[in-house]
Amino acid sequence: MTTTPLPTASTELPSLPESFRTVSVPGSGRPGDNVSRWRKFLAFAGPGFMVSVGYMDPGNWATDLAGGSRYGYALLWVVLASNLMAILLQTLCARLGLVTGKDLAQACRDFYKKPAALALWILCEIAIVACDLAEVIGSAVALNLLFGMPLLWGVLITGLDVLLILGLSKFGFRKLEAVVITLVATVAGCFLLEMILAKPEWGAVGLGLITPRLPDADALFIALGILGATVMPHNLYLHSSIVQTRAHDRSKDGITEAIRYNTLDTVIALGAAFFVNAAILVLAGAVFHTGGKAVEELGDAHALLKPLLGGAAATAFAVALLASGQSSTITGTLAGQIVMEGFLKIRVEPWLRRLITRGLALIPAVIMIVVTGGKNTVGLLIVSQVVLSLQLSFAIFPLVMFTSDRKRMGDFVNPIWLSVLAYIVCAVIASLNVKLLWDTAHDPAKTGAWGVPAFFATAIGMAAFSLYVVFVYKRKDEPASPYAPKPDVPIIEGNDH
Repeated sequence: MTTTPLPTASTELPSLPESFRTVSVPGSGRPGDNVSRWRKFLAFAGPGFMVSVGYMDPGNWATDLAGGSRYGYALLWVVLASNLMAILLQTLCARLGLVTGKDLAQACRDFYKKPAALALWILCEIAIVACDLAEVIGSAVALNLLFGMPLLWGVLITGLDVLLILGLSKFGFRKLEAVVITLVATVAGCFLLEMILAKPEWGAVGLGLITPRLPDADALFIALGILGATVMPHNLYLHSSIVQTRAHDRSKDGITEAIRYNTLDTVIALGAAFFVNAAILVLAGAVFHTGGKAVEELGDAHALLKPLLGGAAATAFAVALLASGQSSTITGTLAGQIVMEGFLKIRVEPWLRRLITRGLALIPAVIMIVVTGGKNTVGLLIVSQVVLSLQLSFAIFPLVMFTSDRKRMGDFVNPIWLSVLAYIVCAVIASLNVKLLWDTAHDPAKTGAWGVPAFFATAIGMAAFSLYVVFVYKRKDEPASPYAPKPDVPIIEGNDH
């Protein structure tokens, strides 16, 4: 039986170089060491929870509240299916980063020709802005609910939380993870209280989890919003980078161990995220759908909770919303830095990159609030999450392709069954998005008479761009293989515990 050599480290700087291999792992990859498995797991644990906050951000709240208040527990199966897809794809991200030493953005830049890589970067930046828009609006609504602050002022104040992130990063990546895990625990604790007070019909909840159905045409739009809010594209880039913060052994045994513990970390963290997502939808189904009230505003949900479940439930809702917005801000800005550095090889100061990301989100948020007067916040957030869903295919197909290629992954290449399953997930997501675009283009109420021509014009434009990249554009100094062996680079070790 032959084995494929491990990919060697790249000579380029890693993503997030200030945090690269700064978290030490005791006894990593050393046979016969006396370090307990629990202690090793704790050393590896963290990246999964950093990623999980994106699965319970204000965008998730909007889609889950809309789904639960309109359809009761009928869309719970969408939350479960989305979470299982997310676990599968995030474990592949961890595998890519641990084996190749590259994050997904770097891998795309090295493999695709320059125009295609730039197109992928632009699409990812759009997704990051859409996600940050949800975080800005969600945090502003939370400030309004807790302190009566006008939404516009709340949006502007959220622009300052980037300074908080910058301050936290000075204490080391492990401390940043601790803050995020604390915020996640706060959100989970608040919804545990909500569940106790709401007293849902657990039999109906179980039926909603295992019965795939879409009650009407509008349910597909919300279902894709749930999917986009759960399997967030920029979180894939994030996870493939932050797993490299661990200073584990780079031998085959060390990488095998790192993959095993990071997979466990991912399953546990995203399992917690599933509880929060499901709890939001169950709460909306138990309280609002039963009362015949469709939630159009996050503020409405808060106002309705108070007379129905009491002041403690309403306050817990607002506190959890604020915690989710702030935790998502941390990971979203990190993802923005990773994407810019990975795709463009442009390294700017972290504070500048984070101000750029937040500034791009503040502009549409301010415009939307001024134009709508702060109304229909749930609708705005659902649209932002559908944008994320539409961008998903441009991240997940490259991810599965890279991790299924033995030349890039060596002995850690995906087994055939895993590649087949992953490609099925990719095909399902892409098909649902195409159907959504087609249905929307044929809806005169949403698009007017130009809907169908615009759909075909977009499709033709994308096809023409693809043909240009493949058959016309020639990149300079194209290497024989983007993952050809290169000399090892010095490893930056740290002792941040």
